[in-house]
Amino acid sequence: MNNKFKIKFRGVRGSYPTPKANFLKFGGNTSCVEVNLGDKLVILDAGTGIVDLGSELVREHILSSANPNERKPIETTIILSHVHQDHIQGLQFFKPVFVLGSKINVFGLNINNEDLKDTLKDVLFDRVFPLGIDDVKCSFNIQNLNDSKVVVIKNNNNAQIIDVSEFNPCDYTKDDIIITFYKTQAHPKNGCLCIKISYNNKVLVYATDKESYVGSDKRFIEFAYGCDVLIHDAQYTHQDYVSPVAPKQGYGHSTYQMALESAKLSKAKKVLFFHYDPNYDDTTLEMLEEEFSNPEGGVDFAKEGMEVIL
Repeated sequence: MNNKFKIKFRGVRGSYPTPKANFLKFGGNTSCVEVNLGDKLVILDAGTGIVDLGSELVREHILSSANPNERKPIETTIILSHVHQDHIQGLQFFKPVFVLGSKINVFGLNINNEDLKDTLKDVLFDRVFPLGIDDVKCSFNIQNLNDSKVVVIKNNNNAQIIDVSEFNPCDYTKDDIIITFYKTQAHPKNGCLCIKISYNNKVLVYATDKESYVGSDKRFIEFAYGCDVLIHDAQYTHQDYVSPVAPKQGYGHSTYQMALESAKLSKAKKVLFFHYDPNYDDTTLEMLEEEFSNPEGGVDFAKEGMEVIL
């Protein structure tokens, strides 16, 4: 059985895309991480990085058979950490959405008891796009998430959302994909989901748009403890974070030092910095990389196109 656990970074930038020549080494697309788990695909966030991924999936779909009726359908589960624009702005340009037979789950943080489908309909489709959300060709399964839920994907590729109170780990095997959540409140205005994926005895934690606390975020440390890979928000330098002119405290993002502290306390085997400030060009990030990167020690900078195999 193919039980690979492979991560590919499709977008590593925060806030807005930076399609400029001096931003391309690290990448200019906004948040999107492709996670291949055996023969199943989970996508973390749908920033502009999801656009090229969608094109590749459609290409593979077409090449799977000369007969359109016999092509392998595109199936994926997209988890949205929250609905800020840099985490959803690629979804309406994700080509599998417009391919008949595609089966796409979109699970994400619902805010103030609003329905996620209604939110996406308003901000991405009906009001601002030529097609309404109900006009797309795929099977679009959009459901609300919060940190009292667990997503389970079994061999039949059906993704199921269940309550934490009903979840018993003993009912599942290492071949099942288990996705759990921790909601950080330290991101305006309605928090953000940190996401943990467990599969084949390996664990990935994705912690974008997360600001730390003095003395660390104890609940997050418990949530991420012992993970194999920690993808952690590192939008700001310490100097920008505490700037006397334009401080970034309370913006909901971490510094590199905060990310390192979280990795150390959670005993993560590897930490990858993520969600770079759109004002940081390659020269700035190269200087930060020289200061903070330690690949042999499990500390590295995520770059668009980078692959990590667990």
